[in-house]
Amino acid sequence: MNQPPHQLTTPSLTFTQLLSSTPRGARLARLLSVSQLRSWDAPHDLTERAEIVVAELAANAVLHGRLPGRSFRLTLVFDALASRLRIDVTDARGDKGPQPRPATAAAFSDAALHTNGRGLALVAAIADHWETLPHPPSGKTVRAELASPA
Repeated sequence: MNQPPHQLTTPSLTFTQLLSSTPRGARLARLLSVSQLRSWDAPHDLTERAEIVVAELAANAVLHGRLPGRSFRLTLVFDALASRLRIDVTDARGDKGPQPRPATAAAFSDAALHTNGRGLALVAAIADHWETLPHPPSGKTVRAELASPA
């Protein structure tokens, strides 16, 4: 009868992992991301950019989004046909949103690199798009999207 036409679509590949809100958990998030993207045969440039973004977002989740006894979650969603990657890092502190500093040349000077607060400027420079979303009941998700050049 009246049936919608079949569409050939390749589903997105998804990876999700809960990690401890510790420096070790942040390092593990970076290592797991690279390993997973390589297993999906993601483009090398996309994997390199994702490694930096995951490292920064996971470090922020540990430093600023940590609540005792609560983990953070890393989610990767890869659309292989479009060579697009979505990175979600969800932590327990919805009351503390990210406050990026302007990405200026002075922000990346030798003196500035020895201080905190430049990670989101780096994410903004590397990602095609990033945003913060509420994660009820009390958390937040920082989402970054990256695409490999065609």
